[in-house]
Amino acid sequence: MQEEQISVFDIFKIGIGPSSSHTLGPWRAAQRFLQVLKQNGPLENVLSLQIILYGSLAKTGKGHGTDLAVILGLSGYDPVTIPTHNITETFDLIKSSSAIQLDGKCAVPFNFAEDLEFRMFESLPAHPNALTFRAKTTAGSSISETYYSIGGGFIYGEGDDTSNIKSRKVSLVYPIEFASDLLAYVEESGKNISQIVHANELSWRSDEEVEQELQAIWQVMKECVFRGCHINGVLPGGLEVKRRAAEINKTLLANAHYEDFNEWTAAIKQKGTGFQYTLDWVSCFALAVNEENAAYGRVVTSPTNGAAGVIPAVLLYYLIFCEGKETDVMHFMLTASETGCIFKKSATISAAMGGCQAEIGVSSAMAASGLTQVLGGTPQQCLMAAEIAMEHHLGMTCDPVGGLVQIPCIERNTMGAIKAITATQLALHSDPQLAKVSLDNVVKTMWDTAQDMHSRYKETSEGGLAVNIPISLSDC
Repeated sequence: MQEEQISVFDIFKIGIGPSSSHTLGPWRAAQRFLQVLKQNGPLENVLSLQIILYGSLAKTGKGHGTDLAVILGLSGYDPVTIPTHNITETFDLIKSSSAIQLDGKCAVPFNFAEDLEFRMFESLPAHPNALTFRAKTTAGSSISETYYSIGGGFIYGEGDDTSNIKSRKVSLVYPIEFASDLLAYVEESGKNISQIVHANELSWRSDEEVEQELQAIWQVMKECVFRGCHINGVLPGGLEVKRRAAEINKTLLANAHYEDFNEWTAAIKQKGTGFQYTLDWVSCFALAVNEENAAYGRVVTSPTNGAAGVIPAVLLYYLIFCEGKETDVMHFMLTASETGCIFKKSATISAAMGGCQAEIGVSSAMAASGLTQVLGGTPQQCLMAAEIAMEHHLGMTCDPVGGLVQIPCIERNTMGAIKAITATQLALHSDPQLAKVSLDNVVKTMWDTAQDMHSRYKETSEGGLAVNIPISLSDC
């Protein structure tokens, strides 16, 4: 695997649901192609456009909103700032106009039936998630760019020497490729994992910027959980999946309503800390995020959209039920992000490459390491917790019913959160020196398993639940 420099803010990114690889990544690719068009002359010179989706992007693209993402990206909308309450209406309006307003300014005719191709049975060799943009100009020239969406919102263009993680290279204080590297730095420096990661982040940005950006990430997570716990209804896409988080929230709080996030969480804490009550809330938090994700809500990739509910659920578990402090959120995120980086560098965080073990499995491992950090575990216990969490996700397939990030994706976030908490407790009561399996061992095993896994179980909706539930892609 090629060496990469990955920031915490590459792992945690604000975006739009339902998929980081099929929505956020293609959206970013469209924005990048828009910049290419600008570099080749005025946008007014663009005569025609064509978009081709290959492989997994084609097979589950409509259910994952890939078509919506590329059109909105070319139209000048950004996933971090676009209003989410009418995102599908905005897309439908563009579609009905039979034209794309490039960057919101220059209209180019676009026939959605002919100019947006879903090549379901054609894949490009570099990655299952590929898309090509083509344009012709009034000067008679042709512009063509191919991009690969490799999971977690990361993309790279054909011919790039690396993915678009960082355009600027830096000299990291602690360059980390494997978990063994991280442990060596811990032992040499006496720092914990979050301190090691923080030192690396300062190579990109100031201490104040790190804190501000982490706070912004945490704020989006909180807003997403709160919003998801207060919205009823049916999720879009045709499966008629009913939202459950709001009903659980209502039941657990005996119909009491709170307008403010802090009042709401205080009320949750006040009503109890029993095992079943805690379990219900962790599940509720995770459901809330991924119901929002399925409804084109604003979420944080952690490390992907499909797994976005695990880390917020575990963080709220810590703050509400473990008497945690808000100031610890930064330490949790820094530690968790490095676990995600290790998987990204030596394996994958793309379900189209590795199945759901690459999404829910990695998010659970990230949450376990972060929770162990803030509960006072040693760096060795943090990595042990991450290993335990992933070990019990190995082989998990990605088989979304109807090509939608709903069944079984939403519920899997609850399982990933609970496994992360269990992994943490096991690690805190264990001696890592006696462990038989290292985090590097399990990362390699996950990658080996990913390569052995049949393609039908890698986000194609051609295997597993996707073919055993009586619904076809055309229904969605």
